Amino acid sequence: MQPVEPIARHWPGTAIVDEMIALRPFAEPDLDSLYAIALATGLAGGDASALYQDGRMMGHIYAAPYVVLSPETAFVAEDGAGVAGYIVGILDTDAFEARLEREWWPILRPIYRDPSGDPPETWNADQRRSHTIHHPRPTPAPIVEAFPAHVHMNLLPRIQGRGVGQSLLDLWIRMVCAEGAIGIHVGANRHNHRAIRFWERCGFNRLVMPSAPADGPVWLGRRVARSTRPTGDG
Repeated sequence: MQPVEPIARHWPGTAIVDEMIALRPFAEPDLDSLYAIALATGLAGGDASALYQDGRMMGHIYAAPYVVLSPETAFVAEDGAGVAGYIVGILDTDAFEARLEREWWPILRPIYRDPSGDPPETWNADQRRSHTIHHPRPTPAPIVEAFPAHVHMNLLPRIQGRGVGQSLLDLWIRMVCAEGAIGIHVGANRHNHRAIRFWERCGFNRLVMPSAPADGPVWLGRRVARSTRPTGDG
């Protein structure tokens, strides 16, 4: 694997949201916290822990691959009790999905059985995520062409409603714009109405995909302007 320049090192080591919450680049010891947050917010923004026998299933798809394959494009929000939120994403969705197929899904597929031989209506939550691991849906090409970057963000309830999401997103957008991003998309759970409203308030517009599956996400996109990296010792 080729070394990747740590983009996040060009950004301040810590940004203070208020006297209790700090934003900083992801660090390897944060990984278990991201798994826990992905599970605690995995039911349309609510706690999904009662649904899963394997509590790491959500994180395997929506958190860990980003910080393992692209830690330099991840930030966390931390309060006195520990990491309570994160934002992860990627500048080139097509390239990232190809890396997942080469470097991430092959690690997980021997661990989780493909449930395709069973009727889908009988699948439990773990089996639905196992199916995603074996048969990931690529992001629709028109979305990737117009909005090549994408982002995921999750916050525990204890830091919601305090401007943390907006601050994390602003930090992440400034970073990817400095790397040449021109458009960002997000796929939101269609039942997570609070999240959809958040993305719309942050300038993301709903993208109409006539052929999208009925159970698929709500796609939203935002155009952004390229900028320059901050100057500093890095």
